[in-house]
Amino acid sequence: MTKEREVRTICTELRAMPQDGKPSKICGHAANFNSMSQDLGGFTERIAPGAFAKTILDADVRALWNHDANIVLGRNKSGTLTLSEDAQGLYFEIDAPDTQLVRDMVIGPITRGDVSQCSFGFYTIADKWENIEGRAVRTLLECELLDVSPVTYPAYNSTDVAMRSAQTVSNETKQHLGWANEILRKRLELSV
Repeated sequence: MTKEREVRTICTELRAMPQDGKPSKICGHAANFNSMSQDLGGFTERIAPGAFAKTILDADVRALWNHDANIVLGRNKSGTLTLSEDAQGLYFEIDAPDTQLVRDMVIGPITRGDVSQCSFGFYTIADKWENIEGRAVRTLLECELLDVSPVTYPAYNSTDVAMRSAQTVSNETKQHLGWANEILRKRLELSV
């Protein structure tokens, strides 16, 4: 079985905190526990508390700007990204690089409130599917975290639309709906 990278974007509080004589610190929650997502193509999703507990100890996680691997803001293995779980969800703090690019393209928009959302990229290690009131609901139980990212646009509303034709997006939506329904059907058969 191959792992498929997934990305989730949420609205949360995101702050850039200037430090006297030190680079700015960016902090916020990249994921909230027990909060239902929007429709993700035939199913909704929530994150169980503890879903990131193992990965924040073991994984080599990056903080990226808009999931762009060319703009690295921090990394937990280097000590410039701190990750923890709190009562709300996956909390992060980034010691941002003190460069003109980061000040102009990252710190400025966050400080002004132009960028106020976060996202995380991950592989699913364990999940649970349920049929709740005729709706497929996925609960992420354990994730392998790849990155946390302040983002300009939520992943499911605008991120890739401009790069693909309307027909491609329509075909992909149909494919994802079929996939989600098949998984739900198999999970429900196993639980009977």
